[in-house]
Amino acid sequence: MASSSDHKATVIDGKAVAHTIRSEIADEVRQLSQKYGKVPGLAVVLVGHRKDSQSYVSMKRKACAEVGIKSFDIGLPEQVSEAELISKVHELNANPDVHGILVQLPLPKHVNEEKVLGEISLEKDVDGFHPLNIGKLAMKGREPLFLPCTPKGCLELLSRSGISIKGKKAVVVGRSNIVGLPVSLLLLKEDATVTIVHSRTKEPEKIIREADIVIAAAGQANMIQGSWIKSGAAVIDVGTNAVDDRTKKSGYRLVGDVDFKEASKVAGWITPVPGGVGPMTVAMLLKNTLDGAKRVIER
Repeated sequence: MASSSDHKATVIDGKAVAHTIRSEIADEVRQLSQKYGKVPGLAVVLVGHRKDSQSYVSMKRKACAEVGIKSFDIGLPEQVSEAELISKVHELNANPDVHGILVQLPLPKHVNEEKVLGEISLEKDVDGFHPLNIGKLAMKGREPLFLPCTPKGCLELLSRSGISIKGKKAVVVGRSNIVGLPVSLLLLKEDATVTIVHSRTKEPEKIIREADIVIAAAGQANMIQGSWIKSGAAVIDVGTNAVDDRTKKSGYRLVGDVDFKEASKVAGWITPVPGGVGPMTVAMLLKNTLDGAKRVIER
């Protein structure tokens, strides 16, 4: 047995996996175009001028272009009324060239996020956040039309790395509507035994130490220490936290929720930040858009 000091976890390269998936999608888009003369369309609605949201949206636009998905960019002012935003959503619902609608979150304070998301047509809810899609995800024997992109990306990384989920102890750290909750439901669907750790959990390290699979989505830089990880566990780090770093031109660097350096010494598999889950989220958005388009075009 090698001593623990020279153990190195297998790093799951999300960028490479996402690249493979994107080329699979590009092939399918080409086939649709040749056979039916139609391509998938994704509408991205951006309200206001948040820098981070703008960069996400431009990343999504570039990714669409790369695989041949047509993107419809809808930019609305920060002051837009809820009614105007909803009527824009209805317009996109009715547009037959749009197969996916994504409203970039967060929305400004004066807009009711729940109300707006509930107006997106179920058939076009490529973010998978419509309450009916989440409800079906939660129920046995029901299948949502779309799975949320980040949770779907996490499971895709596990399956493409040859990590089985059935019967494993999985711990999800964080309970957000975007990642923690849906990823725990997805793991449950795949027959894992699931525990959710959150801000009110007593002795989180004790629970995390039992896990065969850890999904970290708490949004706290390096919160999960290497000593909390069970030997050989698979660690999927969804966190993207900016920490000050004077050596970087931007003045900061991105780190995950897991102490990567220390966890790598004990884990069996681990995703890096950046270059782990991030690229997968975008790839799954493209996949959902393709799936939505195929349902309509191949009908």
